[in-house]
Amino acid sequence: MFSNIIEFSAHQDIVSITQARPEPIKLNIPEWYKKLKNPAYARTIKGCMPFLETLTTGYVLKIPQQMYLKHNFEEDGIKKTIVKSSSDEYQILPNMELIYNVNHGEAAHSTEQLKDSPHVDHNRNLPIHKILNPWYIKTPPGYSCLFLPPMNNGHKYISIIPGIVATDDFPYRVNFPFLVNGDKYPIVETMLEIGTPYVQVIPFRRRSWKMKIKGLTTNEIVKVENSTGVKFDILHTYKDKFWSKPTWK
Repeated sequence: MFSNIIEFSAHQDIVSITQARPEPIKLNIPEWYKKLKNPAYARTIKGCMPFLETLTTGYVLKIPQQMYLKHNFEEDGIKKTIVKSSSDEYQILPNMELIYNVNHGEAAHSTEQLKDSPHVDHNRNLPIHKILNPWYIKTPPGYSCLFLPPMNNGHKYISIIPGIVATDDFPYRVNFPFLVNGDKYPIVETMLEIGTPYVQVIPFRRRSWKMKIKGLTTNEIVKVENSTGVKFDILHTYKDKFWSKPTWK
């Protein structure tokens, strides 16, 4: 029997840090979106269900501890990036460096691992650091997870490199390499605050697909466009007639 449970588990001391627990991403809708109105004379993105679903689909992982980020600074004539815990406050377990970001436990990928990728330029040709995620993620058989930066609600300075993991079989934690938005902010020095959303998690069923390309006649297109008797310039058409609201708990 299918179970629709996605499980996030971690050491009990980490679970006790409530502000850094995973949760449905719908609980992190940005304030600017909440404040939007849809007056009769001017449509806004507030009436677009496809956009709303980007903000409400799946779950969110939050930065597990306060971390200091200094990007693209020069030391001894060498450009560098530093990412580290800002204090020892959350170093609460023996061997915590194995599952947590600590001052002496930086983790990074060299630029050679992504040679000729646009990610390298985006990151100012500096090593690509990663945030060690303390959560194990388990999905039902046949289900994977898409990990990506929070859609339409990303962090100002960093964004993870998206990936897909078969979380039904993979028994380990998934860690997240991230890029610093060096194209917008050449030099960055900031604190990544604990509890800040940085990963959107979308579970999905793995299936094999076959692609089909079909040509339509003008009459067939007209028939499709007129089949509902609805004009798509009417606010809420998609929501009222076609949208099926999913539930994320």
